[in-house]
Amino acid sequence: MKKMNLLSIHAKSFNWAGFFLPRKTYIECSFLYDFCRTLDDIADSNLDLISKKKNFLHFKKNFENKNFNNEIIKNFHELIKNKDISIKVINDLFDGVESDIRERVNIQSEKELLVYSYKVAGTVGLMMSKIFDINDRNSLKGAIDLGIAMQLTNIARDVVEDKISNRFYIKHDLSEIKKILKIAETFYDSSFPAIKSLPYRYRFSILVARRIYREIGNNINKKKTIQEYNKSGKIYVSMIGKIAQTIFSVYDLIKLYFLNYDEHENKKEHLLINEEINLDERI
Repeated sequence: MKKMNLLSIHAKSFNWAGFFLPRKTYIECSFLYDFCRTLDDIADSNLDLISKKKNFLHFKKNFENKNFNNEIIKNFHELIKNKDISIKVINDLFDGVESDIRERVNIQSEKELLVYSYKVAGTVGLMMSKIFDINDRNSLKGAIDLGIAMQLTNIARDVVEDKISNRFYIKHDLSEIKKILKIAETFYDSSFPAIKSLPYRYRFSILVARRIYREIGNNINKKKTIQEYNKSGKIYVSMIGKIAQTIFSVYDLIKLYFLNYDEHENKKEHLLINEEINLDERI
């Protein structure tokens, strides 16, 4: 029987974009996704808090002890070795996921939200960049930004679901949700020039993923009232929408070719994150 990876099962948007990646790179990305998804599933499971903490610590210990009987851990360690992924970045990811394993999550400030979003998603952007063999500092900052933008989009989409789980990243208020999406927009914008540093064979896939995820935020912004938002369920991009965003990504690819990229934007936001985490040590 052909084995299915977690990327194809769960990450519909990323799997669509992954279609445009070289096969070897897609497999490496799936190793990363499988690892991250396993951590997320532990934190998001319906088990009691004690059991979730136990499962998290067990998985973390198996990772640290290189328990290669676990294929996900084995594949991820192979990726770490081959792509020189920083252990500090991985520890940031563990810290971010662990912060969700509480009776109640209650984020109080924009800084706290950005730090959290870096830990659970900006780290993934950095690791993806390593898979793509990127070492330019501005480009790595852009990769962090794309991860944060996508995480903020997730948070804006999942307010009702998170509230049920006693997680309050932002207020259950439409104006607050749209405010977060505006912040996400600044990160989508600052991530765009960094894509130019990617080898040609990777650019289109990332542009497609960026477009499709950004469209989720656009769909949220179409909601006129909090009641309409509440009734929407899991807001997503339809198949027709994905095809449209893929076509628009051709325009992005052309635009990127003529773009001059000298300096990373979103400096203020990175300074906020740097108050908690030294990003220079991560990139």
